[in-house]
Amino acid sequence: MVHDKRNKDAVQKRLSRLSGQVQGVARMVDEDRYCVDILNQTAAIRSALRAVERLIIEDHARTCMEDAIVAGDQDRQRIMFQEVVALLEKVRD
Repeated sequence: MVHDKRNKDAVQKRLSRLSGQVQGVARMVDEDRYCVDILNQTAAIRSALRAVERLIIEDHARTCMEDAIVAGDQDRQRIMFQEVVALLEKVRD
């Protein structure tokens, strides 16, 4: 599949930033920082991860799902739709 390079670059940048945030939280725990400060950082991490998920879902819809629609493969379309519904159920928390 051909994926959107802009989304791929954005996802990579966000994941790199997320990695740094997680390491920062680990340091905060090691340093016995105030619990609320740590929880604020974990909330920021969850928000950033949701943004990554949105980019990947967008890319999936624009490439993988669109390919199935253009190909006219109704079985594949049905499967992909069910997969996306299941994924959206998981990520909406």
